[in-house]
Amino acid sequence: MDKVSQSAADAVGDIPDHASLAVGGFGLCGVPNELIDALLRLGSGALSVVSNNCGLDGEGLGRLLAAGRIARVTGSYIGRNKEFARRYLGGGVEVELVPQGTLAERLRAGGCGIPAFYTPAGVGTLVADGGLPWRYGPDGEVVKASPAKETRFFDGREHILESGITTDFALVRAARGDRHGNLVFHRAARNFNPLAAMAGRVTVAEVEELVEPGELDPDTVHVPGVFVQRVVPLSPAQAADKRVENRTVRG
Repeated sequence: MDKVSQSAADAVGDIPDHASLAVGGFGLCGVPNELIDALLRLGSGALSVVSNNCGLDGEGLGRLLAAGRIARVTGSYIGRNKEFARRYLGGGVEVELVPQGTLAERLRAGGCGIPAFYTPAGVGTLVADGGLPWRYGPDGEVVKASPAKETRFFDGREHILESGITTDFALVRAARGDRHGNLVFHRAARNFNPLAAMAGRVTVAEVEELVEPGELDPDTVHVPGVFVQRVVPLSPAQAADKRVENRTVRG
């Protein structure tokens, strides 16, 4: 089955308002920028996003956030995104902060059809006891907080029950992909991308290099095509656009 879309716009064209999205990337590494930009042009709003973070100011998911298109974020940290912090503290966006490893496992579990699992991460904190601010009011008051979670002891150690995550769509970026949707990621870009790809009911992958079926060594495939519904090949210029979050120089 040939899953190649004619353009990024075609691939995301049916993402409606209020859709949920799992988005790959870590900081600016492995971010599906072309798909995000196409979604920005489409105009869909009130989106619920699950991603490690929400990009930077003017970069990645930060572009959707600044345009007011994101209503809720499930992620691990706010980072250096000043607009994200401003909107969160001002009540403009709801934020569920999740321990990073737990977030990764929630996405993987959702992709594997596992509804929930127990983990010791967060025991003895607000993650377990509830009370983490999810949404602030305009005057800085907490108007919605996280609920307490079910706990259980295994081998004498307390664990928290966490739910698996599935989303309406997933947007990811891969180094190589074939027409059947098999994907290979390169080094650090193999961060949340495979997990996000598994969690989406409809997964769209932008690929830096499109190859024909049979060219990928099966032993190197990180995400099999069964998880991917649409493939968007990037131009050489788009594939070479690798943005750097923190530049350092040696004196």
